[in-house]
Amino acid sequence: MPSSSPQSRRAFFRLALGLTLAGATAACGKIGFTETLHRGYVLPEGALEQIPIGASQEQVLIVLGTPSTVATVNGEAFYYISQKAERKAAFMHYDVVDQRVVAVYFDKDRRVRRLANYGVKDGKIFDFLSQTTETGGEELNYLRGIFRGLTFKPF
Repeated sequence: MPSSSPQSRRAFFRLALGLTLAGATAACGKIGFTETLHRGYVLPEGALEQIPIGASQEQVLIVLGTPSTVATVNGEAFYYISQKAERKAAFMHYDVVDQRVVAVYFDKDRRVRRLANYGVKDGKIFDFLSQTTETGGEELNYLRGIFRGLTFKPF
């Protein structure tokens, strides 16, 4: 049997490597590989149900923990900010699939006045608790700033 030339061995190696990579990529797509990354505050299941209207600020801190940021727009509010990103394969960039701001609004006596779970739906800021879209005003401008400021930079 004659020996192979270095060029034909290299060509065979490249072909084998290409087929292996193509097979691995196709397998990831068939298996449904998706890597999910959560950044910021992760809302525990059922946490908002533990905060009734009229609860104290201390109760909110016990249930939800320290807020991502605090605002004093028309009364005090705690904001818990989170972002969820996914990628289909290890070598791809993450795509942001969900951004949320959980807002707890307090009255002048530091009691819960209202709860909101804001996200983006159809390109507009949407409260998933009350199922409403916010109207104009200082609060909406503040939320728009938070959502614009949430940018994801891959590692």
